[in-house]
Amino acid sequence: MKILVTGGAGYKGIVLTSKLLEKGYKVTILDNFMYGYEPVLHLVNNRNLSIIKADIRNKIDHLSRYDVIFHLAAISGYPACAANPHSAHLINVQATRNILRNLGKNQFIIYASTTSFYGRSGKPCNEKTPINPFSVYANTKYMAEQIILEKENSVALRFATIFGFSPKMRIDLMVNDFAYKAAKEGVLVLFDSFAKRTFMHITDAARAYIFTLDNLEKMKGGIYNAGGNHLNYSKLEIASMIKERVDYNIIDSQVQDKDLRHFIVNYDKIEKLGFKPKISVEEGIDELLKVYKFYEYYSHFKTI
Repeated sequence: MKILVTGGAGYKGIVLTSKLLEKGYKVTILDNFMYGYEPVLHLVNNRNLSIIKADIRNKIDHLSRYDVIFHLAAISGYPACAANPHSAHLINVQATRNILRNLGKNQFIIYASTTSFYGRSGKPCNEKTPINPFSVYANTKYMAEQIILEKENSVALRFATIFGFSPKMRIDLMVNDFAYKAAKEGVLVLFDSFAKRTFMHITDAARAYIFTLDNLEKMKGGIYNAGGNHLNYSKLEIASMIKERVDYNIIDSQVQDKDLRHFIVNYDKIEKLGFKPKISVEEGIDELLKVYKFYEYYSHFKTI
């Protein structure tokens, strides 16, 4: 099986690529490498890895070579999309449409979707819950999800908020950011400390992708929340977990977060097929704090 990972040098993409190579798949990374080549250097001696430097906004002529495309390339997160709404639409939406136009009937595409669609209701949400995207990021990702699902051989994974270490680190993700501020700055300002969402370790995210690859016939044409029912936490609960490990100050602000997401996600659909995350938030925090001891400056962790 030949696999293409768009955004394969990114935070999730490089971890997924590593896991696919460990399983013996032939994998091609497609990335524009705007943040450098360092994340992929530890994999370049693998004979099953190919690397293409390209921008998904441009026409990609070789898509027919691949049996499965993991489509991860995107402008990710509220701040980056809000700062570049035109680029967010071109990359997240239009480029996705262009990729889909160039796929054959028998090719599969697995899309990196998001639970951010569920908005601010504070209520339990499953795959049938009406979506409520309130940001450029959520809107463009939802539009791309709808495009992907036009193809029968497709799966949309609505991921929980990811945390944990990656060779292409992102510090802007919530658990990663909270742990950094606690360890390096000694203070964390919490906006909307009550707000709940779900979290999943990056290794479990890669496992979810591979689980989907192993169950394509069962899952094709579907939307699946990807995470675990036991991993719904509020911001304050995450901050308190970190405080058990690091002595720092938590300041509860009365200002509302512009990126307020508040919902409890249900993962019964994917759990019934046999997938559950294995790594706890506490284990992820321990991992992050270990890493942060060796990195002294924020500049080491450029965001995607």
